[in-house]
Amino acid sequence: MVAEVPDRHPVVLVHGIYDTRAKFATMVDFLTQGGWSVHCLDLEPNDGSASLTVLATQVQQYIDQKFAPQQPVDLIGFSMGGLVTRYYLQRLGGVERVRRYITISAPNQGTLLGYSLPYQGVREMAWQSDFLRDLNRDCCELLAGLQVTVIWTPFDLMILPPSSSHLEIGREIILPVLVHAWMVSDTRCLAEVALALAKPLT
Repeated sequence: MVAEVPDRHPVVLVHGIYDTRAKFATMVDFLTQGGWSVHCLDLEPNDGSASLTVLATQVQQYIDQKFAPQQPVDLIGFSMGGLVTRYYLQRLGGVERVRRYITISAPNQGTLLGYSLPYQGVREMAWQSDFLRDLNRDCCELLAGLQVTVIWTPFDLMILPPSSSHLEIGREIILPVLVHAWMVSDTRCLAEVALALAKPLT
């Protein structure tokens, strides 16, 4: 029997670079069994060649087409998907639709690996890029109305330094998961996601 969760909303998952919606198979099963209606989309292209603003528009279109205008949603962004969802929230009006927001191992301050390829989306994820400086300047103000949870691992070798997943807002959870890619299937992370989604809105 599924426990009743106040303010239960559909949950939209947004994947990271080189991934597809299949990345979330374990999380989808876990949350579905917990009683949530879970939705995923495939970002195209997923290789960092396009600006993250283009991918954020895809998130906007997916949510607008999938749900009625008055339907609130909860949003989860993993890795690159964390920045894509932040742009949607902060620059495309997503804060009007989203109530709970979770980032998992997102390069919120950037990653040194963002200098590894000359692609626009990859460079936008670089440490303290102009793209990130713009998002971070009003992050606290624009996301203040959301219930924000930030989850990351200190062992991350994709987000360098790992502490750049930190945001200046929300509840921060640091988990000792050994590999970046394991975050969305690790049982501890799944449990924290469920707790964040079940927490009543204030």
